[in-house]
Amino acid sequence: MSGPRPGVTGFYLRFGTSVDPAVNDEVHALGRALLAPPAVGVTDVVPGYASLYVEFDAACTDERAVKRWVEATRAAPEAPPARSVAVPVAYDGPDLADVAALCGLSVEQAVALHAGTEYRVYALGFTPGFPYLGAVAPALRVPRLSRPRPRVEAHSVGLADAQTGVYPVASPGGWRIVGTALTAVYDPRRAAPFLLEPGDRVRFLPGRGARPPAPEPVALLPASPERPLLRVLEPGLLDLVVDDGRLRAGRYGLARSGPLDPGSARLANRLLGNAPGAPVVEVNLRGPLLEVLRPTVLAFAGYGLAPLLDGEPVAPFASFLAPAGSVLSFAPRPPGARGYLAVPGGLASERFLGSASVDLRGGVGRALRAGDVLGGERPRAPLVGAVFAPHRRFGPVTVLRLVPGPQFSAEAARALTAGAYTVASADRMGVRFAGASVPGGEVLSEATPLGALQVTPDGSPLLLLADRGTLGGYAKPAVLHGADLGRAGQLREGDRVRFAFA
Repeated sequence: MSGPRPGVTGFYLRFGTSVDPAVNDEVHALGRALLAPPAVGVTDVVPGYASLYVEFDAACTDERAVKRWVEATRAAPEAPPARSVAVPVAYDGPDLADVAALCGLSVEQAVALHAGTEYRVYALGFTPGFPYLGAVAPALRVPRLSRPRPRVEAHSVGLADAQTGVYPVASPGGWRIVGTALTAVYDPRRAAPFLLEPGDRVRFLPGRGARPPAPEPVALLPASPERPLLRVLEPGLLDLVVDDGRLRAGRYGLARSGPLDPGSARLANRLLGNAPGAPVVEVNLRGPLLEVLRPTVLAFAGYGLAPLLDGEPVAPFASFLAPAGSVLSFAPRPPGARGYLAVPGGLASERFLGSASVDLRGGVGRALRAGDVLGGERPRAPLVGAVFAPHRRFGPVTVLRLVPGPQFSAEAARALTAGAYTVASADRMGVRFAGASVPGGEVLSEATPLGALQVTPDGSPLLLLADRGTLGGYAKPAVLHGADLGRAGQLREGDRVRFAFA
């Protein structure tokens, strides 16, 4: 990628162009060194097969300073000793027969080849604890599906070219599924959540048994907060506690998470004098019904819905007094999709790897439910009536600015900017667009930057947002300009979008 981008940005360090254990050792050695400890402003370091992505906050530092720090960092010459791990597998996958046929093998021969190879863990990514394992025997190599499945069940064992891996949690995926792992490779409730680590040696043992249950989410909200402020009478469509996000956890495959519209979340906190990253509630399309338990000052900032106190409109982008016993609700107010509710001092929450942000796919926290009690983390007495006049404007077509991505091409740029796209679907993982086909395809799996515009072999562009997978094997011809992340986070199904290179 090139060009300055305010906010979260980054760059790749390239060590090679192929799958090579020696190159991968270099990647992880430097990655460990850069994280012990990281420089000021560095928010993540994500290793792939032959590359390292260094992410930083341009509000705190700049690319030149981060690159000087990288050049001055010395990696340890020796890696930690590799472990040998056996993973039992029931070879019952829906694609097993097709894989065998594509390779000219019987099902029994395909199973024997897959189980008869010792694999190296090259990286964890895509989803929490997803191990990228190689190398698959040449006689068993098959391409990814041309169109990813919308859902692959947790513990599914897949193949993609020279790679094999295990889906730790249910997620979309384009690998061909040949079996079911009978041991969970990720469980956020375990003392050691990740079964595998880069450099480990893995063998699959053919076995029989039932699919293990999906990982149970780890709880973050305290059951009885010390300073109760709000009770959830009815949940909305998706109400999540978020802070600035789970920084420096990409090497585990954990999404950054955090708010989809960071500017609005910070503004809600600013209206109360909170720290910029204090936990808030992200409300989507239709907010919750909340009972106020004690007199408190609240603030709401965002789009797509407006707050009501006992049925009367409350000005958004303002702090307001909510008396004890009053009821806070939200009314739809298009355009836009989400807003942020802040309480004095930030919401009380436990942390997982340093963050209060809910990561639904990663099993970290959950959406709000009826009966939940939300408390304040730190006592504060903010002033009532702080107001911000929003400057964001919405038109019939949203223009999103792009900068060249790691697989940029003039052909892809022409396709992306030739006409308008329609939002086919939008969630916290990303925005899928319907419109002109864009040149894309497979690449060696590498980090997926926040805001990357990923294109699968069928030409469909997907804009990756806060809950994206951290590694991916599809082309990224462009990356969203950092200043437009909040605008993208407000997109909803049916919206029209045009892309323009900054």
